[in-house]
Amino acid sequence: MGRLTTHVLDTAQGHPGNGIRIELSRQIGESWQVIKSATTNRDGRVDEPLLDGEAFTTGKYQLVFAAGDYFRAAGIPLADPAFLDDVVIRFGIAEAGQHYHVPLLISPYSYSTYRGS
Repeated sequence: MGRLTTHVLDTAQGHPGNGIRIELSRQIGESWQVIKSATTNRDGRVDEPLLDGEAFTTGKYQLVFAAGDYFRAAGIPLADPAFLDDVVIRFGIAEAGQHYHVPLLISPYSYSTYRGS
């Protein structure tokens, strides 16, 4: 069975992104429906897959990472408004039997992602 996982690395401070709020949404027609919310643990990961089992289906999805809140809580000064506040990653799941891992590498002024394993 396929599943969706993520993790966050804080490249500015050189450690996992602990305590980052994440929302997972699926595109339904022209709108986005939130299907799960989670928070990263001390390892920058979510304790369980964001999506798995019968709920893991093909389609368009997005992850929204509350990066600005995370950096503010860490005492990192940000501009007002922050250059990066909510980081949105939109992606497609084409094969329901695969593992999709969508990591986020983040700093106050940049981010990157890729399909991991």
